Amino acid sequence: MKPMKPIARSIIVAVLIAGALAAGYWWGSARTAAPAANPPEAAPEGRGGRGKILYYRNPMGHRDTSPVPKKDSMGMDYIPVHEGEESSSGASVVKISHEKIQKLGVKTEVVAPRELTRTVRAMATVQPDERRLYTVTPKFEGWIHKLYVNATGQAVRKGEALMDVYSPELITAQHEYLIGRKGMQHAAAEGSPEGGAAMQRLAESTLNRLRNWDISEADLRALQQEGRVRHYVTLRSGASGVVLEKPAVEGRRFMPGDMLYQIADLSRVWMLADVFEQDLGLVDRGQGATIRMVAYPGKVFSGTVTFIYPTVAPETRTAKVRIELPNKEGLLKPDMYGRVELASLQGMQGKRKLLAVPDSAVLDTGTRRLVLVERGEGRYEPREVMLGMHGDGYVEVLGGLAAGEAVVVSANFLIDAESNLKAALDGFTRDASRPGGTDEAAHDNHHTSGMAVAQGHRGEGSVEAVDWARSTATIRHGPIASLDWPPMTMDFRVRDPALLRALKPGQKVDFDLVEEQAGEYVIVRIQPVAGSLPASSAGPGGPGGGQGER
Repeated sequence: MKPMKPIARSIIVAVLIAGALAAGYWWGSARTAAPAANPPEAAPEGRGGRGKILYYRNPMGHRDTSPVPKKDSMGMDYIPVHEGEESSSGASVVKISHEKIQKLGVKTEVVAPRELTRTVRAMATVQPDERRLYTVTPKFEGWIHKLYVNATGQAVRKGEALMDVYSPELITAQHEYLIGRKGMQHAAAEGSPEGGAAMQRLAESTLNRLRNWDISEADLRALQQEGRVRHYVTLRSGASGVVLEKPAVEGRRFMPGDMLYQIADLSRVWMLADVFEQDLGLVDRGQGATIRMVAYPGKVFSGTVTFIYPTVAPETRTAKVRIELPNKEGLLKPDMYGRVELASLQGMQGKRKLLAVPDSAVLDTGTRRLVLVERGEGRYEPREVMLGMHGDGYVEVLGGLAAGEAVVVSANFLIDAESNLKAALDGFTRDASRPGGTDEAAHDNHHTSGMAVAQGHRGEGSVEAVDWARSTATIRHGPIASLDWPPMTMDFRVRDPALLRALKPGQKVDFDLVEEQAGEYVIVRIQPVAGSLPASSAGPGGPGGGQGER
């Protein structure tokens, strides 16, 4: 048995060595797997001590974000957003010193629910009330013998004499009445009831005919009392007012239906306002109106909307709105100009107050509406908002803000300029903040040797196409380490279109990029690599190559 002891010892040693190797393998596997179980987003601190990573944004500037590291459809890594660098909306937070805030005169206002009142303003003209117009038109033929009202604009009262006229028809009617009345007396004297009734019907029908010809009751009573024919009969006004038109002149012959006078009662007038089409929804019947006349700058008139006309003028895209108001003093004259203000309360569909911000707080870029939200300690966050109805100096906020937040209402354009500058410089300073000693830092130092940091990101590639109309160049570039971009083909906008003149498809180029907006990069410098020639497949010479020869 003694010869077996060395063999047993050998077996035991081998087993121990195998166990140690297995344990070491397991321990090494656990160490390498540990980082995978704890992705970078779980770390409280970002790379280089830049603060906690909040989320990851799309490298091409699209609006989607990710809470964990991921790649986009082109294989590019999402860019981490650290605490204090960007807001939750992806917009850069601008930090300004207290001294600069005082110099700029920055003012803020708290977002709060408000009653929005919008004032509709329109030009208007004074017009007579159409229901208070009166036209003198005779219903018989005659001649004007004498005028008592002989001037346009003259005031008249109802029943006042306008003119004396001569008319054979009136003279004949007077004779018929007198014949009927004498016939009644003669029949009564002879005791003929039938004859008296016939003569009475003749006299009454004649009086009715004269009434239908607008002969006044006073003149008819004079005819009955005097019992004689008048050769000149007086025509009187049927309404009080002022004479707007007077075609009547002495000696003129007139026919039935001819207008001799137009009289308007101006004690109550209309204002016809031209309201723009987009404001018609804010105007209702019964709505109060404030009127300021050009002729009386210090005087204010009040009226009420009584009618909205059913048509819109295609030339001006306005509709007539009728406003009625008293004119007891006679200050308002037809065709006078005035300015009308109609106050309309917004948000009446079950909501008394609407969340609103001042108009001055909104920065309109043409495609987006932004406000600057105060974050404290001199920090301001550009935030996109959805807007609704406008009021006098305020606009409804449908999304993007909450009640109680403070927005900048003064000097926001200057802060926005600061924000744009920060977005442009963000790409320049991002790489400078990375710690040295890494492969990325070495790559950046290699490309930026002898150049300022403001050169941005440098790339190399070949020109695929040039589009002069859009000032873009399609470039197949290699890796751009400062942006973590892999090799790919992309369309780049050129800040200065003159840079495209020296480019031809197939050329190898060296170019610099800057981030003009969040995730949007433009070429600020591009030049062919020395000794490079366009590919033989490229079109003939001339700027733009193949695409330039459409």
